[in-house]
Amino acid sequence: MTTPGTDTAPGTDTAPGTDTAAPPAAEVDRRRLLLIVNPHAGGGRGARALPDVSAALRRWASDVRVERTRDIGHAADLAGQAVADGRVAVALGGDGLAGRVAEAVARLGGLLAVLPGGRGNDFLRSVGASRDPVIAATALASSVERRIDLAEANGRAYLGIASVGFDSDVQVIANRARFVRGQQVYTYGALRAAAAWKPARFTVEIDDGAPRELVGWTVAVANSACYGGGMRLAPGAELDDGLLDVVLLAHCGKITFLSTFPKVFSGRHVDSAHVEVLRARSVRVDADRPFQLYADGDPVADLPARIVLRPGLLRFLAPPA
Repeated sequence: MTTPGTDTAPGTDTAPGTDTAAPPAAEVDRRRLLLIVNPHAGGGRGARALPDVSAALRRWASDVRVERTRDIGHAADLAGQAVADGRVAVALGGDGLAGRVAEAVARLGGLLAVLPGGRGNDFLRSVGASRDPVIAATALASSVERRIDLAEANGRAYLGIASVGFDSDVQVIANRARFVRGQQVYTYGALRAAAAWKPARFTVEIDDGAPRELVGWTVAVANSACYGGGMRLAPGAELDDGLLDVVLLAHCGKITFLSTFPKVFSGRHVDSAHVEVLRARSVRVDADRPFQLYADGDPVADLPARIVLRPGLLRFLAPPA
């Protein structure tokens, strides 16, 4: 991994702000799979689904090897083993597992597949895949390879949306929740965080342009459309358009915020006067108080953070159009 504060892709010495050239495509047999399972994802959803998922994969794949992760670093090691062995790296877990496996696969030129086993599974929402793990495993047999973009925050790759500010507080609450399950945990976290929220002052630089200040709730940098269990925060974001969608949520009263919040599930919040959406290839963000930048459900960087897009870096098995 690169040192925090740089935007060099893992394993490269690319100058800041430039694109990382995709590595040569590794030779992969799409009927040979390494199923990388986070047994704790989604409150154990991945582990519970594993027997049926394995059976569904073995109906069409010639060789399915199954490995349970010990931690997120172990997941990256397993992804590297998959590429070295000419297998598809198949992540069964949440968005955090998918992002870490994607990072390792992209660096080595391998091929990624993702199956739902977490709480939100927002990456799969963005590509139109089934969120039933057995149906998704069966559908992999007819999947098509796509080249999709990968975003990086201070050198740490992510698939979905990186956000900071109010969203950081929401993620802390959601990750600590014990009695709220599934998608509802993010709505619970948002309502809890709103009660104590004080506006933050953000500094945002778009494509190395002049710094602009925002007093408000959140700065989000999106590679794909969804986060938080189906919230369409960046409804116009596409995984293969070579651009990041930057969503700025400026200051408004809590009553206005709470009345606007339900619109995020349809994406209509972007029509609100206090929401602005920009397009960029790189973004630098800082704030007037400490926050962690979260992406794919996990903390990925401290501020200041520089986020860059690596167009077409990742080979991915997607549902057929």
